[in-house]
Amino acid sequence: MKFILHFWVLFCCLYALSKNIYARPDTVSVGALFTFNSTIGRAAKIAISAAVNEINNDSSILPGTNLVVEMQDSNCSGFVGIVQALQFMEKDTVAIIGPQSSVIAHVISHVANELQVPMLSFGATDPTLTSLQFPFLVRTTRSDHFQMAAVADLVDYYEWKQVTAIYIDDDYGRNGIASLGDELVKRRGKISYKAAVRPGAKKSEMASVLVRVALMESRVVILHANPDSGLALLSLARNLGMTSSGYVWIATDWLSSILDSSPRLDIGLLSTMQGFLTLRQHTENTRRKSMLASKWSALVKKDSVDDLFLINSYGFYAYDTVWILAYALDAYFSRGGNISFSNDTKLHEVGAGGLQLKAMTVFDGGRLLLERIQQVNFTGATGPVKFDTDGNLIRPAYDIVNIVGSGLRTVGHWSNYSGLSTSLPETLYMKPAKRIRGDQKLHTVIWPGETTVRPRGWVFPNNGIELKIGVPNRASYRQFVSVDNNSGTVRGFCIDVFVAAANLLQYPVPFKFVPFGDGSQNPSYPDLINNILTNGR
Repeated sequence: MKFILHFWVLFCCLYALSKNIYARPDTVSVGALFTFNSTIGRAAKIAISAAVNEINNDSSILPGTNLVVEMQDSNCSGFVGIVQALQFMEKDTVAIIGPQSSVIAHVISHVANELQVPMLSFGATDPTLTSLQFPFLVRTTRSDHFQMAAVADLVDYYEWKQVTAIYIDDDYGRNGIASLGDELVKRRGKISYKAAVRPGAKKSEMASVLVRVALMESRVVILHANPDSGLALLSLARNLGMTSSGYVWIATDWLSSILDSSPRLDIGLLSTMQGFLTLRQHTENTRRKSMLASKWSALVKKDSVDDLFLINSYGFYAYDTVWILAYALDAYFSRGGNISFSNDTKLHEVGAGGLQLKAMTVFDGGRLLLERIQQVNFTGATGPVKFDTDGNLIRPAYDIVNIVGSGLRTVGHWSNYSGLSTSLPETLYMKPAKRIRGDQKLHTVIWPGETTVRPRGWVFPNNGIELKIGVPNRASYRQFVSVDNNSGTVRGFCIDVFVAAANLLQYPVPFKFVPFGDGSQNPSYPDLINNILTNGR
């Protein structure tokens, strides 16, 4: 009897297992939405295809199911991207990889929430795309919230108090710079001037923006742009003499993505950004990263791409995104999940006219699949892949890169765990967290003008209101204060002390010495005070 009972239990288990495997679909369709001909998109296209091929040839994941990813080129158009996303929703798609653009993500996230289709974006870094408002948007890259914290720590490390921000005037640019402002305030700094550039602006418009920036006192410029507009702005800035000694330029990770993708760095391009700092999303040296990098050239040639290009950090995150989805789908099917859709009653109540709104259906297992995505835990090409309670990938970190001569030089790293350090972030997680100011450290930076001396970060503004300082044109004790009546030059020990003190200030104070007296006799101080009170000078 006991033997029969054991046999019956074993039979039930095998039957349940066979039913579960049988329930798995032969094919699962996923959409991918990004711009093919872009710095991020070119790398993502190859990386996604490589990941899909590996998954379909790996019997340990999604057994019996073929993963199919249909890629659509949004061609840098927000409108086209939105239309393509809606088309995916008409095809009973269980998930979408993308969008690449934060602007598109803001719009179609509302659709994803309604139809319960998870979207996994490897490129939308806008910090306002939170899991609270958009639960079905899963960011599989780093939020600009962390990048701006890294920039703010850089500014604070070099003891600059004010910066000028140049940014693209869209969701990506505005919200990123807003996050930077919040982070600077925490460190007692601020953005003294925000220079917005219209998306698609002409060079004449960009030049006007840069001229206004040049009139400001701050010489610390944060450039948060996209590759096309960013390079155009840098070229114009060089022509205007704004990349010379005394300036500080910190570019966000759009610049490192361009430079990392180039197999041979163009000397002419690098000449426009000598001494600049840029950030790069830090990726650990994992086995999957090494394997993907080693076969990258062959993958690019297989894709019939004419120009050879290298993989950048966004390419690694796109690769891991496919694996995140594969692991989540495997867990979803293992727990009895199936692919089914139902009509959305809200869409039936809308007078659609010529639009095929009724073709868009709700993914019944969307919430369960979303939970499986949020629970993944594996080591990918970028390092440990796991989400925290806020929906962000754990261990956010960036490389700090200095552009010098004909190449790039990493001068340190930033992590949310320990701040700025010359040690790799993954090694610091083995030690207690320390964010003491004295422990923050970077290698020596070569600044614009080929100098290792930290730039002061500000100048007296051309349009500032000068502080007028009355100077007695005395007849005695001229070694302390003296005025050359022919040139109007003011000299003396007191003047030298004042100028030296003014130069130590962390903010600009434009001033002008105004002589009082004729130099033949000592002036009357009461007369000087009365002149100030009556004439304002």
